[in-house]
Amino acid sequence: MSEDTFDVIVVGGGPGGYVAAIRAAQLGLRTACVEMRGALGGTCLNVGCIPSKALLQSSHHYEAAKDEFAHHGVQVGSLKLDLKTMMARKEKVVADLTKGIEFLFKKNKVAYLVGEGRLTGSDEVTVVEADGTARAYKAENIIIATGSDVAGLPGIDIDEKKIVSSTGALSLAKVPKTLVVIGGGVIGLELGSVWRRLGAQVTVIEFLDDILPGMDGEVVKQMTRTLKKQGMTIRTKHKVTGAKAGRGGVDLTVEPRDGGAAETVKAEVVLVAVGRKPYTENLGLEAVGVETDQRGFIKVDKDFQTNVPGIFAIGDVIGGAMLAHKAEEEGVAAAELIAGAPGHVNYGVIPGIVYTWPEVAAVGLTEEKLKEAGTAYKVGKFPFTANSRAKCNADFDGFVKIIADAKTDKVLGVHIVGPEAGDLIQECVVAMEFGASSEDIARTCHGHPGLSEAVKEAALGVEGRAIHM
Repeated sequence: MSEDTFDVIVVGGGPGGYVAAIRAAQLGLRTACVEMRGALGGTCLNVGCIPSKALLQSSHHYEAAKDEFAHHGVQVGSLKLDLKTMMARKEKVVADLTKGIEFLFKKNKVAYLVGEGRLTGSDEVTVVEADGTARAYKAENIIIATGSDVAGLPGIDIDEKKIVSSTGALSLAKVPKTLVVIGGGVIGLELGSVWRRLGAQVTVIEFLDDILPGMDGEVVKQMTRTLKKQGMTIRTKHKVTGAKAGRGGVDLTVEPRDGGAAETVKAEVVLVAVGRKPYTENLGLEAVGVETDQRGFIKVDKDFQTNVPGIFAIGDVIGGAMLAHKAEEEGVAAAELIAGAPGHVNYGVIPGIVYTWPEVAAVGLTEEKLKEAGTAYKVGKFPFTANSRAKCNADFDGFVKIIADAKTDKVLGVHIVGPEAGDLIQECVVAMEFGASSEDIARTCHGHPGLSEAVKEAALGVEGRAIHM
């Protein structure tokens, strides 16, 4: 096999792409991964999940020092924000992790091709480097893993200075006095939380009835109350119909969704966080006949193969939950299926996490979905105010809610608002993967004093036998 020929070429080096490439190489396939950014990890690592979590952690420390340390008997005196250092730390975290993926490529003998990948045949990918040099590579199998891009709003031009996407919101040069977030989903609330903690007055404008669309209703109510208590202004059922940037900031035209008078809302910075769209630009899909749906998502079968034999697609570009860990699971499964091994993704147990504080985590079905389906269910709910570790930590906003089938007791959904919710949910993900009942969780010993005891108590609560409530 020549150096220009591979068993698998992965187009896109994000979480789905680089994981697919590593797994394919582990299975003995000669593999290459194409990434045009010049840094592996995709949106998630470079301008998404990782830098946002670094800033969330740093801003959480800042707010804790400002508002909470004194309650623990820790006097900090004069407090000063060093935003430049905070941003530098974020960049170092990103750089270190990017280099880590490059090391994993070398370790697993994955060829790293830097440039823009384009399908020029059903078995060919042409890589165009930064200087315009183009080189064609042959592959028996091609995996498209190009992820997604920021979705915009008509009439609102994102300049990444005053009107920013999530990318620009991660690198503001100073803390804005006022920040308007258009969109009350995960990205908007996380980045809104960062800048609120650092001193911005944050207003969230959401078109739908509630923030966090798709989340369990009780979770939404709790988080709406909590975020407002923290100082966010949340305006649901409103839409932004125009934006004019000037020297003093941005003038937004905001209207009630269901009719009413328009008003002008002023902001120093506006963050547009209304979702993401599949990234298929310049991929050559039409030239090779790969089919997409009306929204631009690539159509695939149960084995992640497109209508063109030998061309596969995974991650954000095929739709579904736009989550890095979902893309990773699909990347592993696609590589295994190409190698002739069994591969699967259980979409029913993919967790969703919001890294605000308190965190939000969910897996499985909501009460609303179960009611729509006419499924009989039972609920166990336990508040962190009754959890000893949460009390010790002075961090007890929220609850654990477990929903189980009324007849079989099989766990159908788990919804958590509270400290470390993103970690606590994993116990429930594993339980649901193995088809556990609420009693299985309830009869499992949990260490004391621990936040996870709230999960056990919620499971006990399904049958009305919680001990500490």
